[in-house]
Amino acid sequence: MSTRLPHTSARTRPENLAILLREPFRVGTERLHRRFAERGHPDIRAPHGNVMQFLDDGGTRVSVLAERAQMTKQSMAELVTHLERLGYVERVPDPSDRRAKLVRATPRGRELYVIARQVVAEIEAEWTQRLGKAKMRQLRALLEELNAGLEP
Repeated sequence: MSTRLPHTSARTRPENLAILLREPFRVGTERLHRRFAERGHPDIRAPHGNVMQFLDDGGTRVSVLAERAQMTKQSMAELVTHLERLGYVERVPDPSDRRAKLVRATPRGRELYVIARQVVAEIEAEWTQRLGKAKMRQLRALLEELNAGLEP
């Protein structure tokens, strides 16, 4: 997939700030999924991140995952079912309410977290090499400041 934005009559310079924030994330996500495939997880796709990135260590209810991912419970349940069939998550009884189920990562699912941490570290190292340590510290500080001030 190309990492360049298409040239369209709707796009003008300077580029929309949201796109400037999105593109590094998009490119990193593409790299992450290539690495997943290389490391034996070819079925993992970007939408699966809506489950995996919002799981608590002890497990999380589908309704909470849906809220965190800002999607419907039905759509989240479908993603969870798909990942369950692939062996990345399992549903277990919720100790606080035996009628409810928690979704949690299986050992196979936890392998994805290891790969993701490695890829993120590689990307951050490349960005640091490109921008320099001082600019990377500044970028991180500015983004943390921006995120801290966002509405919930």
